[in-house]
Amino acid sequence: MRLAYAPYILKFKNPAGTSRGILTEKPTFFIKVFDEGDPDRFGIGECSVFPGLSPEADGYYVYKLIELLANVALGKETDLSSHSSIHFGLEQALRDYAGGCRHVYFPSGFTAGKGSIEINGLVWMGDFDEMIERIDEKVEQGFHCIKLKIGAIDWKKEVQMIEYIRKKYSDSTLQIRVDANGGFTMDNALPRLKRLADLGVHSIEQPIPAGYPELMAFLCQVSPLKIALDESLIGIYSKEKKSMLLDEVRPEYIILKPSLCGGFSGAEEWIKLAEERGIGWWVTSALESNVGLNALAQWTAVLDTTIPQGLGTGGLFTNNFDCPLRLDSDCLRYDSSVEIDNDIYSKLDWKY
Repeated sequence: MRLAYAPYILKFKNPAGTSRGILTEKPTFFIKVFDEGDPDRFGIGECSVFPGLSPEADGYYVYKLIELLANVALGKETDLSSHSSIHFGLEQALRDYAGGCRHVYFPSGFTAGKGSIEINGLVWMGDFDEMIERIDEKVEQGFHCIKLKIGAIDWKKEVQMIEYIRKKYSDSTLQIRVDANGGFTMDNALPRLKRLADLGVHSIEQPIPAGYPELMAFLCQVSPLKIALDESLIGIYSKEKKSMLLDEVRPEYIILKPSLCGGFSGAEEWIKLAEERGIGWWVTSALESNVGLNALAQWTAVLDTTIPQGLGTGGLFTNNFDCPLRLDSDCLRYDSSVEIDNDIYSKLDWKY
């Protein structure tokens, strides 16, 4: 068995406002596993690294890929415990190869075209008018749950925006989730959480920054609004430390991003520990290309999900790849008639 990797820059169709600034492009890496005797038959995966958020996104990232490449050739294991995105990509590539190199990572009724995954509609950060327009577009498309990125505009305007939504759409018609990306402080968190709860918001992701479990535990205990942990999960790899965090903070939900929390296997461990404690969860994508998103959706489909998931739709980038995922109202479906031509990956700058 051999492995190769290729860097790739994803280009946004429109500048994307995030808590980490305005993004116009995002780096990612693809990896493929193959047999030397038949190099045209390979399994592919995506190492979706996120600069500024992924702990492994440093100057040594490529060296870890080179180490993995060498160890696969030698038949040796590589410690990827602190490299979630590479773990995520390798799991995909191995599953694809084992499944016949057809980009079917988790066979199910979903990949047979018989099921769907309900998702929330993500409204990117922007000015007041832009976000209002995007919200109305999501509702017209058929979404019953939207997620608002807050923290980019004035708090009073964000409240006005949610008030506008509630005047048009009741909480029985439209569920509102918000993501603060750690943008609140302990001085303003409680009054803001109460105001959001009064407006019928369903939940908030990461109200204060990660790294303050005692303060987050206090908020979870007294907040009138359900709190979900997101960034707080990143960089926690051992089962013991995961258990300690959940026991100390006791959030209502956790947000699972396999490219940031140990791949599929790491995320599944988080799910098991959360369910043992009566903590809910949902899956969210993290700006993967259609390669990673396809695998992520297939994995989500085999989980016992009962609420809208936070998966993307593959429409963010100008230079994305063919994908069998299709958006139908507020659901992702898999078009089993689509066959992806592996020749599209031949133009990548593969390193062997």
